[in-house]
Amino acid sequence: MSSRQGLDRQAHWQAVVDDYQASRRLPSLVAAVLVDGDLAWVGSAGSATGADVQYRIGSITKTMTAVLVLQCRDEGLLGLDDELGRFVPESGYAEATLRQLLSHTAGMQSEPSGPWWERSEGRSFDEIVAADDGSGRVLAAAEAYHYSNLGFALLGEVVARLRSSSWADVVEARLCRPLGMRRTSYLPRPPSAEGFSVDHLRGTLTPEPATDTGGMAPAGQLWSTIADLVRFAGFLRSGEAGVLDLSTLDEMATVQPPATDYGLGLVTVPGAAMWGHLGSMPGFQACLFVDRQTGQGLVALCNGTTGFSGTELVSRMLGPVTPVPPRPWVPTTEVPAWAGELLGWWFWGNSAYEARFENGLLELRDLARGGIVAERFDRRSGPDGADRIVGVDGYHLAETLQVRRTDAGAVHHLECATFVYTRTPYDSTGPIPGASPR
Repeated sequence: MSSRQGLDRQAHWQAVVDDYQASRRLPSLVAAVLVDGDLAWVGSAGSATGADVQYRIGSITKTMTAVLVLQCRDEGLLGLDDELGRFVPESGYAEATLRQLLSHTAGMQSEPSGPWWERSEGRSFDEIVAADDGSGRVLAAAEAYHYSNLGFALLGEVVARLRSSSWADVVEARLCRPLGMRRTSYLPRPPSAEGFSVDHLRGTLTPEPATDTGGMAPAGQLWSTIADLVRFAGFLRSGEAGVLDLSTLDEMATVQPPATDYGLGLVTVPGAAMWGHLGSMPGFQACLFVDRQTGQGLVALCNGTTGFSGTELVSRMLGPVTPVPPRPWVPTTEVPAWAGELLGWWFWGNSAYEARFENGLLELRDLARGGIVAERFDRRSGPDGADRIVGVDGYHLAETLQVRRTDAGAVHHLECATFVYTRTPYDSTGPIPGASPR
């Protein structure tokens, strides 16, 4: 790659990150690109962040748990076709093989019983295994691929018992320390990002819980950084003496039927030769993928509950260079009253629109066209000095949006240059006695 091409690619990567953070309303997004197995670029958008800031990595934790299981296999402590009951005899899924658990083909349910484990203070493994007695099975073993968080909790316990130590201590001693991942930990260590969800209509932030998931930790507990995950991606490509050799990583990156894109703790990007994992926990989403032949890869972390697709971001970041104008987005701190009462869903005839507040403006989004912004409005003083809601772009540019009310003062419908927007489809709204525009 020439120096000019390198500069063009870096500008492309930053533009994609800027656009993705804005269009998906992510409080922050940090990403790193690998070229030939080496770190080529790190960039971010949104709130200040960097390669050494911790984010929760969700199910990328599962890949690390899988590495620990394969270490035990390579040392002769277990076989992948051993049944779980050899190590955890009290489990209701004792007949499931370790290979099936690693590849999500054991037929067990996706989640443990009880409250949503990602948002609840964690129960001990003993409590989890007692509550999940096998009656929650949804498929026969090897019948189909069915993702199971519970299965990786069981795998973590296998590792803990074989090593006579906690799963967290095994992660630190046998993976993080040898790979130099000094900023990967069970609980967050400063500097770390706070996880948020974004109110769909208002654009405001709600803090998400950062729970200790207890016995479910091997499925999604860990916190890490871009810098540490770049090291981990390099390891997944080339192996590391004392951790796992290349042949074992090749085995992990081999699809395990009846799965079609999942190996042993690793998933492949459809249509690409990239392996890694996605991750999500309340307030956080992540991805780590690397082409194990070329060394091209992407690691990305964000602190929003929804709006992130790691496989899509891989395609955009590592695909052809295309112009992407930056559209910065910042969370809303307060929605003004004039806009707050207009948020929600409206219909122009049978056509559905969504009104939401973003970047200081009221947006009307056309749902039939994938939610693109059709109109934007702001409250401004008119030539007569009176405030009005006026279109700032789109077809309604400079037109006044009239808020029609009932006699009781409730918003009934909206009018703008003869366009009528109602809360229900195809409403032939007529004049409202006593109603007045605002």
